[in-house]
Amino acid sequence: MTAFFFTLSLLFGWLAYNLYHPIYRHQGLSVVSFISGWLTGELAVHHIIWQVLLVFLFVWSGAVEGFFGALGLLVCITTWLSMGYFHLAGHKAREQMETALKTGLGEDYRAAIHDDLSARFPAAPDANALKKPFASIDPSVEVIKNVPFGHHHQALDIYRSRQNVTGKPVLGGPVLGGPVLGGPVLFQIHGGAWTEKMGSKNEQAIPLMTHMAKREWICVATSYRLSPRATFPEHIIDCKEALVWIKEHIADYGGDPGFIVVTGGSAGGHLSSLMALSANDPEFQPGFEDKDTTLQGAIPFYGVYDFTNENKLQKHDGQRKFFETSIMKLSLNSHTKEYQQASPLFRISDAAPPFLIIHGDKDTLVPVEEARVFTEKLRESSSSAVAYAEIAGAQHAFDIFPSLRSEHVKQGVERFLAWLYSRYLSQSEINASKS
Repeated sequence: MTAFFFTLSLLFGWLAYNLYHPIYRHQGLSVVSFISGWLTGELAVHHIIWQVLLVFLFVWSGAVEGFFGALGLLVCITTWLSMGYFHLAGHKAREQMETALKTGLGEDYRAAIHDDLSARFPAAPDANALKKPFASIDPSVEVIKNVPFGHHHQALDIYRSRQNVTGKPVLGGPVLGGPVLGGPVLFQIHGGAWTEKMGSKNEQAIPLMTHMAKREWICVATSYRLSPRATFPEHIIDCKEALVWIKEHIADYGGDPGFIVVTGGSAGGHLSSLMALSANDPEFQPGFEDKDTTLQGAIPFYGVYDFTNENKLQKHDGQRKFFETSIMKLSLNSHTKEYQQASPLFRISDAAPPFLIIHGDKDTLVPVEEARVFTEKLRESSSSAVAYAEIAGAQHAFDIFPSLRSEHVKQGVERFLAWLYSRYLSQSEINASKS
């Protein structure tokens, strides 16, 4: 039993080591590194608790003996200290988000936020959410499931406050010249490698959508056709159809079709940024070319921005093989143009809406360097604000459930959204006064 305990202690030690030194350059091992780092890092306290209890059982049963027992116990204690430090380091995300917003929006960006919105900003992470990261959705939020849209059996879910009333003025009163009908809309596109059984609208961005719904935002999470049965650009076409549905029907659910911000993580980060940078592109709107698909902002999380790997940032060739066999089903060498059309990096123009780009510096699936290059190119061309938050210690998908890190990021996203929406309301007031 002592040998088993020592082996287990080495596994615990590797889990902690992997938080600080994940594997990037091996296709298969990088996935293992991601899964273990994601679940361990964002649930560090929970891991410490169950590991302590398990080690106590080993000690109580007399299985921790001799040199290897003592060494294993030392490894475990070092592991817990390392995990505890990693957990507390999640507080750095608050400063990183604030710095990103000040850099991208201006040092005094908070002054532009309406008082009714800034008054709702939480002072600290949600302690209950941290204790129960997999708890059910807050009962104050209504979820309308599987509203059908489009021509391919797609569906979307709507998250809204149970206090929301269609046509209710926001911010406590009417905008000059008439009421603002409904709340602002956050449009969520799920990730999961664009692939069946890898992700869905049912489990991603729940903390963010719940948080914003409680603040009278209308949040919409969409499905879309998935590979390998689907081939790009079917994924983005479906997302565009969802956006058209939102613009035409969201008022019936209490939303303002004039203000929609798109967000998403991983494949959803790719699709949300591509949505924002390809507004009204007929190539991605077959049969509905005349529909307006502009957006008021985009918040991609750990997205893929370059299908071509032009800057050689990928650590291995796994992504290219995956694109060629499952997503694009085309050779990159002979179809470079199609890969560029699918890449947000090649869609950048001065017409881009405001962006908040979020990426973790320990992401083993999508290199953080890709987000840096995308941000740099966007800032060079866009006439809108561009904020970039690089989150220390964050793995891919770090925001799926509440942690110190993801809570601070969520609150930073709320401040960005509040800034965007305040500008929209102020402009609405100006337009109303002129008329």
